[in-house]
Amino acid sequence: MGEAFLDVDRSITGRRWVGLDPVQERLADALAQSARLTPPLARVLARRGVLPEEAESFLAPALRNLLPDPRSLRDMETAAARFLEAVKGRQRIAVFADYDVDGGSSAALLIDWLRQMGLGATLYVPDRIDEGYGPNEAAMAALARDHDLIICVDCGTLSHGPIAAATGADVIVLDHHRGGAELPRCVAVVNPNRLDEDGSLGHLCAAAVVFLMLVEANRQMRAEGATGPDLMAMLDLVALATVADVAQLTGVNRAFVRQGLTVMGRRNRAGLVALSDVARLDQAPTSYHLGYVIGPRVNAGGRIGEADLGARLLATADIGEAMALAKRLDDLNTDRRAIEAAVRDAALAQAETRGLEAPLVWAAEDGWHPGVVGIVASRLKEATNRPAVVIGFDGDEGKGSGRSITGVDLGASIQKLAAEGLITKGGGHRMAAGLSLTRAQLGPAMDRLSELLERQGAGDAGPADLRVDGVLMPGGATVELIDQLETAGPFGAGASAPRFAFPAQSIRFTRPVGDGHLKISFSDGSPVVLDAIAFNAAASGLLQALEAHDGRPFHLVGRLEINRWQGRQSVQLKLEDAAQA
Repeated sequence: MGEAFLDVDRSITGRRWVGLDPVQERLADALAQSARLTPPLARVLARRGVLPEEAESFLAPALRNLLPDPRSLRDMETAAARFLEAVKGRQRIAVFADYDVDGGSSAALLIDWLRQMGLGATLYVPDRIDEGYGPNEAAMAALARDHDLIICVDCGTLSHGPIAAATGADVIVLDHHRGGAELPRCVAVVNPNRLDEDGSLGHLCAAAVVFLMLVEANRQMRAEGATGPDLMAMLDLVALATVADVAQLTGVNRAFVRQGLTVMGRRNRAGLVALSDVARLDQAPTSYHLGYVIGPRVNAGGRIGEADLGARLLATADIGEAMALAKRLDDLNTDRRAIEAAVRDAALAQAETRGLEAPLVWAAEDGWHPGVVGIVASRLKEATNRPAVVIGFDGDEGKGSGRSITGVDLGASIQKLAAEGLITKGGGHRMAAGLSLTRAQLGPAMDRLSELLERQGAGDAGPADLRVDGVLMPGGATVELIDQLETAGPFGAGASAPRFAFPAQSIRFTRPVGDGHLKISFSDGSPVVLDAIAFNAAASGLLQALEAHDGRPFHLVGRLEINRWQGRQSVQLKLEDAAQA
């Protein structure tokens, strides 16, 4: 373990600050000299392992260079050919979608493409509470009676029985969840996380898999002298799903999001325009807005309302319908926040009683809404740096959701529980998973899951180290620097936003705001004074420490952002941590 950054071994929030290692420091110097990058940007790229000869293409990710050949995925040609057969024959098509943003975006991609080809499709989204995740036998049998082709998106890879129940209809699965030893019997299962895939595209969300299928469909059409819809105009949906499903922002996912945000900024998709307006989004969209403004609202219907609201919003071309759906989803999102807060507080208290040092942090209770247990699990994971599972029981039946930390495959472990008969069913991917179980199964299942996660090193993690990209002074924190740093984006899962330290700063002003937040201003003695905002500062201890600064200097760490107010722009630090200098 090397020296702590600025010698901060334990900050106010209890974390150790970690800078670039020696290899990354040398790489940052090479990037600054060979690629002619500013030192802050060079340090950000060095943290990612970008070499000088790769810098230019990394900063301008182009889909034409990064898009994989769709045919590199098994069953892709077969899936696209059967899809086009249905289109040419004007067959009846149904889309069975998961109830989250990825499922809704995947369904909207297919419905939009078909609409441009003069065709409609039946949308079916299962109710989270009454039907649960994925295809079920009753729904698939009913759809099969009235349709020739059923396309399952963001689900279906483990749905052997339900797919077998679709008698008389062909079924295509376009998914990304971890597969089992046996695949369901259907026309095609296109999934980069099938066990017989090499895993090189395992970071794709379901909407990206659907997009690749449409690329292949357009290619097969061109081979026959026909032209398909403009797929580049659909990248807004792929970007939204990629960020909201917390897919790793590496490789082609960076291009999907970067170019998808540009498409979204043109405001051509009724559903996203309506939702942006309802959410009062008055600037060019960023990956932050996809993950924390648009995504939660799209998800709200599937969490606590009508399951298909989000998919219908993304799929509609009618601005009037879009505005009505957007308002309904915005209201549901407000309700969701209140439900989530109550469950979060109770789950954290229960987990603390059980102890937060085990490889797995978990909580379970009667009446917890299954639509918010995943969000609460994410909050527990963030608070403890441990994989977390939260389960709500209704009678004897429990439905839960889990979130993992980097390097620990939660989906595979949950799937192993199901194979061992310790839970009713379950599955997912590395960072997120769902499960169903009975009350009697709860204790043994959590014990076994903790054991499986410990083997992967989950119990070794302490409070998360805070990675710092470098040092800045207030005078160097400019709008121009932020614009430069943005070229290293998009930022999100696997690509954290740049974080800089401001050493030995004088606190000039402090003021508590809102519910436990803190505004401050600081300087290094120069005329430049920088503003900062620390969210949840009372809970983290930052509020108490900085309000009692008594003239002492502090090292401050956070992320730079542009504060827009009444047409003016200024730089603000989103303060994450501090330590006495």
